[in-house]
Amino acid sequence: MELIHTCYRIGDPEKSIAFYEALGFEKRRELPIGDEAVNYFLGVPGADGPELELTYNFGVSSYEIGSGYGHIAVRVDDLERTLAHLSSEHGIEPERPPYRVSENGSLICFVRDPDGYRIELIDASGR
Repeated sequence: MELIHTCYRIGDPEKSIAFYEALGFEKRRELPIGDEAVNYFLGVPGADGPELELTYNFGVSSYEIGSGYGHIAVRVDDLERTLAHLSSEHGIEPERPPYRVSENGSLICFVRDPDGYRIELIDASGR
């Protein structure tokens, strides 16, 4: 078994792709779906998969996320540096300051993409 991709719907492709590129994803390809939609595939540079599939349905500018969605998680080399870059270069702010779920747990925080989806950033530096 292999996880291929995770998909969710977006309201503004330019804003969403810029957000994920700011996190370090790379845009890999676009796949038009007739006259109704375009799928944008993004991935981690240097990794074949899995990918993030962002679906833009023409004429739809927003979605209700619902109570079932939680978040996706991304490991970053240095959380402090990543948050500083996201804030100064892209205006992306965390929901709250970084914290640990347990005493010896990783330092984490959450940001939201342009559609309101939560993204967990996990510090890989061990701080």
